[in-house]
Amino acid sequence: MKIYYNSKLRALSRKLRNSSTLSEVLVWNMLKSKKMKGYQFMRQKPIDNYLVDFYCSKLKLVIEIDGDSHNQKHAEDKIREFRY
Repeated sequence: MKIYYNSKLRALSRKLRNSSTLSEVLVWNMLKSKKMKGYQFMRQKPIDNYLVDFYCSKLKLVIEIDGDSHNQKHAEDKIREFRY
């Protein structure tokens, strides 16, 4: 299935990359530069109408880091879940 890049979210994506949480920074340090079994990951990747924290196109794998911003938002997060 095709993953759609949403260029309208590019500016917000950059802003989020520059203001990452500690958890996101720690995970990124493990994923960047193909450290994870040689797979390339991207940060704050715009996909459809969402910005995902980390994305590997070869695996079609999305990794989301849920922190305080997701507290009390379980219903909203459930709606945002998607599978390709």
